Amino acid sequence: MAQTTAPFAPFEWMIAWRYLRARRAEGGVSTMTWISLIGITLAVFALIATLSVRSGFRAEFVDTILGANAHVTVYNIGEVTETGAIDRTIKDYEAKAAALRDLPGVVRTAPVVRGQVMANLRSRNAGVQVYGMSAADLAGLPRIADPATSQGDIARYGAGIAIGSGVAQELGAQVGDRIKLISPNGVRTAFGTSPRINAYEVTYIFSAGRYDIDRVRAYLPLAEAQTFFNREGAVDEIEVMVDDPETVDSYASALLETGGDRAQIWSWRDASGGFLRALEVEDNVMFIILSILVLIAAMNIVSGLIMLVKNKGRDIGILRTMGLTEGSILRVFFICGAFTGIIGTAMGVVLGCLFAIYIDPLFSFVNYVMGGGVWDPSIRGIYALPAQLNLSDVLSAVALSLGLSFVVTIFPARRAARMNPVEALRYE
Repeated sequence: MAQTTAPFAPFEWMIAWRYLRARRAEGGVSTMTWISLIGITLAVFALIATLSVRSGFRAEFVDTILGANAHVTVYNIGEVTETGAIDRTIKDYEAKAAALRDLPGVVRTAPVVRGQVMANLRSRNAGVQVYGMSAADLAGLPRIADPATSQGDIARYGAGIAIGSGVAQELGAQVGDRIKLISPNGVRTAFGTSPRINAYEVTYIFSAGRYDIDRVRAYLPLAEAQTFFNREGAVDEIEVMVDDPETVDSYASALLETGGDRAQIWSWRDASGGFLRALEVEDNVMFIILSILVLIAAMNIVSGLIMLVKNKGRDIGILRTMGLTEGSILRVFFICGAFTGIIGTAMGVVLGCLFAIYIDPLFSFVNYVMGGGVWDPSIRGIYALPAQLNLSDVLSAVALSLGLSFVVTIFPARRAARMNPVEALRYE
């Protein structure tokens, strides 16, 4: 009875290792092995780097939205008044804010007055979107109240105005300066409405991490904003913060019911859903493109193995006549190809993880070498290239690389296993 050996026996690993480290003069293909190794490494590195930047960009984008804006905004649809004007304000805002705050899953509510004005300091002007909000509600916005990125004292917010860092840069304003706010819809007189001009001390300068927020936003105390925008006893909307912003749609029915007959809602997904969907489509396309790159790198393994099988034809014939089965020959050459894929994948994972972890100094170095201006926040919205290393991204890159490496290795390994030993030794 013929004696069989277990798959991947020690002698199969030994033969495969001798073939991998053989010099070209001995029939080895070390050059092709190195090319395959470098190709797999770079492909896996590019895949992990892209996935980490993708995850970091989405996380940063969502964090800046949720950290400086409401998760859900409750407002009223227009109602025609006796004078023919359309009134969208909320009169009983304190009671409605309290009722909304009592809903399950709601963390915080904040009545808000909104208006667009012109800000002026000395000879410089800037269009500003003013949010009227109480000091306690402003302190509840993580990105606005972050002391690490702000200037001034948020505790003095009630004595002046808080402006974004972009507004401060546009106006050349610093903490302690007095800026003018000019509203075309100001004081009502017998001759109509005349512009309202008020001066406020800059007590706080914040940086929300989003250029489009920092460039246009300012905050006034709620009572002052009500007076400035003619909203006495009313607000424009109520901002609502919930426990789980990712499932904000599940709160819609309860918020609408509590908000009243004229209530409408606008969530952060409604405001940014188009961008997030576009980002998701781009992510899928990039993953497919980089998967093709990994496949191309894995095909180098096929080229190297075909050359190895051709150079080792005599050895294969001898091993077969010594009693090695087709399965043993197949596993020997499978180990040769798989080993290259495994080492290349491991090196790519290390490089990709290091890139994601040390992206800030790497980005600073590139910016320094290029003379600055590599990243324009006015175009990209955020101030730096983010990266977030997720285990799922690393595992998907590893699975793709190893899967392709193992699959493409099977074909040249089967060719070696089916080689006729008589034909291999015919001319020896």
